[in-house]
Amino acid sequence: MSFLSEFKAFAVRGNVVDLAVGVIIGASFGKIVSSFVADVVMPPLGLAIGGVDFSKLAVVLRDNPDPTKIVALRYGVFVQSVFDFIIIALAIFVVVKLINRLRAQQPVNAEPPAPSGQELLLAEIRDLLRGQRQ
Repeated sequence: MSFLSEFKAFAVRGNVVDLAVGVIIGASFGKIVSSFVADVVMPPLGLAIGGVDFSKLAVVLRDNPDPTKIVALRYGVFVQSVFDFIIIALAIFVVVKLINRLRAQQPVNAEPPAPSGQELLLAEIRDLLRGQRQ
């Protein structure tokens, strides 16, 4: 089997395609959640704590008249990323909890289905053959 045909077989395998779809949807979901955090959650939170914009919080290590050469620790961006992570984790938790609840509501067959006529006949033949061996 050639390298190209092996790669084709690998690439079109169901798991790889499912993973690719999951990554694309996850990236889109990440953008939605980041926008929700930055545009909906953070402005009222900043207003509630005195009008602070988290993305602007920084400690200047070396000042410079040229704004592009300022050295600063921008911890506000980190705080923003932490809030993004918490909200994404909360959203994923809620989705997984809903899926688990839906799975729990599905009826589970407590007893297996009764064997068919063929299965009963084969079991009788098996038992007769066992009896003849002994």
